[in-house]
Amino acid sequence: MPKLKTHKGAKARIHVTGTGKLLRRKRMSSHNRLKKPKKVRRQFGDSKVSVAKSDIQRIKRLIPYGV
Repeated sequence: MPKLKTHKGAKARIHVTGTGKLLRRKRMSSHNRLKKPKKVRRQFGDSKVSVAKSDIQRIKRLIPYGV
């Protein structure tokens, strides 16, 4: 059997923990932060959030070896 290729975009954006949980970063947090409301800027403090249950199966197919 040939090896499965890892999707490099998914590998860069999604982190797999030791227990197998998938974590992602929140969007819109990288630049122009001062224009955003204070409430939004405060929420960006929780930099890593878990991936939605509906997306887990699809993402595991993109990262077959849990890079």
